[in-house]
Amino acid sequence: MSADNFYEEPPKSPLTAAERARLTRRPSDRATTTTLALTGLIAAFMQTLVTPIIPQLPTLLDSTTADTTWVLTATLLAAAISTPISGRLGDMYGKRRVVLILLILMAAGSIVCALSNTLIPMVIGRIFQGVGLGVISLGISILRDVLHPKSLGGAVALVSATLGVGGAVGLPVAAVIAQNFDYHYLFWLAALLTIVAVVLVATIIPVSTLRAGGHFDFVGAIGFGLGLVGILLAVSKGSTWGWTSPLTLGLFVGGVVILVIWGFVELRTKEALIDLRVASRRPVLLTNLASISVGFAFFITTASLPVLLEAPTVSGVGLGQTLIISSLCLMPLGLVMFFMSPVAARLSNTRGPRTSLILGGIIITIAFALAVVLHSQIWHVILVSTIVGFGVGFAYAAMPTLIMRAVPPTETAAANGLNSVMRTLGSTVAATLVGVILASNFTLSGKVPIPTSQAFQMVFAMGSAVALAGVLLAFFIPRRGKDYGNTASIPIQRQG
Repeated sequence: MSADNFYEEPPKSPLTAAERARLTRRPSDRATTTTLALTGLIAAFMQTLVTPIIPQLPTLLDSTTADTTWVLTATLLAAAISTPISGRLGDMYGKRRVVLILLILMAAGSIVCALSNTLIPMVIGRIFQGVGLGVISLGISILRDVLHPKSLGGAVALVSATLGVGGAVGLPVAAVIAQNFDYHYLFWLAALLTIVAVVLVATIIPVSTLRAGGHFDFVGAIGFGLGLVGILLAVSKGSTWGWTSPLTLGLFVGGVVILVIWGFVELRTKEALIDLRVASRRPVLLTNLASISVGFAFFITTASLPVLLEAPTVSGVGLGQTLIISSLCLMPLGLVMFFMSPVAARLSNTRGPRTSLILGGIIITIAFALAVVLHSQIWHVILVSTIVGFGVGFAYAAMPTLIMRAVPPTETAAANGLNSVMRTLGSTVAATLVGVILASNFTLSGKVPIPTSQAFQMVFAMGSAVALAGVLLAFFIPRRGKDYGNTASIPIQRQG
């Protein structure tokens, strides 16, 4: 090497001067965690935002019942597709930056919905709201980058719990607004909350210095989106279109074929959207499969218990409660998830996240087994939902930690995004199967079909069995993953 070439310029920083200056004013771990938890709560609220007005949507939007289901389906599809994509973008260009973009899209979607009186703009707005749901998995990934390892477990558990808390707390709030005010106020509230989240993230969350770089895999993103849309549409709409209809079968088979081809292409792509070699590692694969079961079991509570609570009492099965009372009865599920997050974190730190996942699955299994025989009183529903909250709280706290221990720091957000898709897949299948079972086993009260006690027993038994399957999968997750060392992207404070 010549003398002229001996001294080389240091690599150019991906940060601007203003971003580097912000690193010297690092906020406390508590402020960072609180901000990301609040952002997660707001994002989760979007999922239950329209639940109180579902029966009135055909009238409110001057459309048919079948068409208005897209108000829910569009959000689900948008979230499932965009979450791993936004995770990859976060790994490449900075997680905080992508979180801000997603929140802005969520706010824009809320405003579009607030100004909508017809179906098409409402669905477009809900798509933007669904895209924004990726902020939860990105928030968890930010925690890995900026927190001291001793603080990470509790923070991850808290932000993970917002998935349940946001829905459980948001549903009664949405019900009160829907029953006493114009439904557009629901979306104005969502827009206001999201704008608050934008301000908090922009002022408190540190910039992301840990970036993978490279080029975005557009072909992989398109293939993944098309395949996933085909499968999720077939699963979510099969009961409406007919399970053997050419449309349902075509979408499902086409989606599977596209994902198989996508997988072969991704394995040969240098900078793939999702590193399938990492995703196929035993800890990641088994955690994702167990996540399907947890998502499945969790959604059974929101798909079946409100029906049981609100069904007329004349059938001898329904409990005849209003939407607001039903929402309050399910609030303990989310609140327990929130308050149990520190306990779940301590268990993961002392015995490993695998133990937390197994314990959570066992608790969920027991809860639904109890529900098979205990579902005739309001306190039965509160008891079951509370126990499920304990189980889901342990499981949700464990899954991101298991994923982060098994992937390199430059792939954290994309891997967490894929894990979120697995939970969404479980929830979609649960919603479909619950709907089919309840719609196929009913008695008539006048002209109103009311699910039978046997229908609810079948649903709860199915939830218990799926949760047990998740427990069995979790037993095969290795106790120790690969150690990637200190992964914080900015200097961390010493803790005693």
